[in-house]
Amino acid sequence: MNKNWTLIIKPHQKLWQIDFKEIWRYRDLISLFIKRNIIVQYKQTILGPLWFIIQPILTVMMNMVVFGGIAKMSTDGIPQPLFYLAGNVCWFYFSDCLNQTSSTFTANQGMFGKVYFPRLVVPISTVLSNLLRFIIQFTLFIAMYIYFFNVGAPLHLNAYILLLPLLVLMMAGLGLGFGILISSMTTKYRDLTVLFGFIVSLWMYATPIVYPMSMVPDGRLKMAILLNPLTSIIETFKYSFFGEGYFSWGALSYSFAFMCILLLLGIVVFNRVQRSFMDTV
Repeated sequence: MNKNWTLIIKPHQKLWQIDFKEIWRYRDLISLFIKRNIIVQYKQTILGPLWFIIQPILTVMMNMVVFGGIAKMSTDGIPQPLFYLAGNVCWFYFSDCLNQTSSTFTANQGMFGKVYFPRLVVPISTVLSNLLRFIIQFTLFIAMYIYFFNVGAPLHLNAYILLLPLLVLMMAGLGLGFGILISSMTTKYRDLTVLFGFIVSLWMYATPIVYPMSMVPDGRLKMAILLNPLTSIIETFKYSFFGEGYFSWGALSYSFAFMCILLLLGIVVFNRVQRSFMDTV
C-alpha cells in the first residue's frame, strides 16, 4: 500500500545548510520554549521578574565601590551609575545568550532523544527569551539616562543611536555562535565546560565594561582588546548615548564579519554533532 507521509525527515546535504522554512514551521514551538525559559527561570523565586532589575542595580553598586571608589578608575566624565549600567546591560545579554545556549545538548538530551524538531529551535528560543530581559534592563538604563540628563550631566545623544538594533543583533549573533560552538564541543568532552566558564569570566575584564578605552595605553594590550569583537559593540553603544568613547566603522565592521564567520562555523559544527550526539551525550 502506498503511504502519503505528512513529514519527510532528510539529512542535511551540506553541513552549513539551514532549513529556514522548517524552522519557521516550528515557530509555535519557539514561542513555547520562550515562555518556558522565562517562567522556569523565576518560577520558584520570591521576587520573580524583579531580579531583571535588581541584578544590574546590585552589579552597578559593586562596580561603583570596587572600580569607581577603590580603584579610582575614570569614566570619562560620565556619571558612574550610568557608565557601568551601559556596559553591564550589553554584557548581561551577551553572556546570558552564550551561557544558556552552550548547554543546548546536555540540558535537552531527554527531549532530543524522544521527539524530532529542528535542534536550532532551542538556542534560537534562548536568544529571543533573553531579549525580553535586555529590553527590561535597557528601559532601566533609559530611565537613569533621562534622570542624569535632566540634572545636567554631560551626555550627548547622537545619530549613532540608530545603530542600536544592529548592535543588539550582533550581540545575539555572537552569543548564539559561541554558544552552539561550545555546546557542540562539550557534548563529548564535559570537562571543557569548566574551562569555558573560566574563560567567559575573564572575558568580561577584557571588554571595556568597567573602564573606558581612553584608559588603555597604545600598544599590544589595546590591540588585544580591540580584537575582542564585543569591544566595538559596547563602545559604540556608549558613544551613541554619551558622545564619549571609542567609535570606528572599521572596528564595527570587523565585529560584524567576526559574527558572520562565527555563526557559519558554529552551524557547521552544530549540524555535524547533532547527527550522533545521542551516542555520546
